[in-house]
Amino acid sequence: MGDAWCSATGFPGGAAPPNVAAMAPIPTPPVEPQDTPDAYVGLAADGAERQARERGWSTVRALPPGAIITMEYLAGRLNFEVKEGVVIRCWKG
Repeated sequence: MGDAWCSATGFPGGAAPPNVAAMAPIPTPPVEPQDTPDAYVGLAADGAERQARERGWSTVRALPPGAIITMEYLAGRLNFEVKEGVVIRCWKG
């Protein structure tokens, strides 16, 4: 019938579990710039992008109104919704 299983350890014959390495630490996200996304609304898109990069945003993306995007949050990213070359909405992530 095979090896007897030990209910205490779940391993054959009551053997100890195999040595398992510890999990990797949870990464620390980068610090985002202390900035107010609403301050970019109404600015020309190219000037807003330049200003965002100067203030420390690592990624700046301009999107047309109604663009379909994924909803993952990326620390350090600033999103612009741009219509006719002007930022109409801005949010982090």
